[in-house]
Amino acid sequence: MEINQFLDATYLKTAVQANLTEEENQQKVVDLINESILYNYKLIMIRSKYITLAKKMLSKAKSKVLVGTVIGFHEGTSSIKEKLEEAKKAINLGADELDFVINYVAFKQGQIDLVKEEVFACTKLCLENKKITKWIIEVAALTNEEIIVISQLIKEVVFSSFGEENADKVFVKSSTGFFKTEDNSPNGATFEAMKLIAANAKPLKIKAAGGVRDYGTALKMIALGVDRIGTSSSKEIINKSKPSNSSY
Repeated sequence: MEINQFLDATYLKTAVQANLTEEENQQKVVDLINESILYNYKLIMIRSKYITLAKKMLSKAKSKVLVGTVIGFHEGTSSIKEKLEEAKKAINLGADELDFVINYVAFKQGQIDLVKEEVFACTKLCLENKKITKWIIEVAALTNEEIIVISQLIKEVVFSSFGEENADKVFVKSSTGFFKTEDNSPNGATFEAMKLIAANAKPLKIKAAGGVRDYGTALKMIALGVDRIGTSSSKEIINKSKPSNSSY
């Protein structure tokens, strides 16, 4: 198994969040792009302002690494119109995959029609432009029952509107990695949450993000049916997966 092809190498902090200058923060992105080229990750997940830079570097290196970005990040409460406008800009910049934060606040408030409309409109835009859509449901903000219901909702919208033949172009993703839990409990993917997503979203693809930092955890996630892992620890995961005498 080539674990590198499961990895979405991720850096999504703004300069303010990272307590860096804009130049220092961009260098973090450049370093990750170079790392992604070296290790041939599936995708690099970055803020949209860096898409052009990433595409240029990857093209120069003749790399097949894809470029992904986030939409409605990280609260997910922006309007459908705002998310569509943000997504169109990212598509025009050359993003291959778009990770939308679903409006889980509206979902928890019972605004199911709004959430269904959002999933339909944004997924439609991506499919029309031959882009992969990922829906971040923010598991740390949801109960187990809510994880089940929202996973089923996304699957039902995709199936009813676009057909099961497009299941491999849409993901349900666990987390942003930025959600603040009140009791300091995990704010990312857990084995329990991913089991629930797998049981209720498949045959849509699923992505575990947040908290997957080592090779063993990554393998367990893949064994649960996870198709992609979003992590800021890609290098650590892939180096552990190689024999100690490897120069990779």
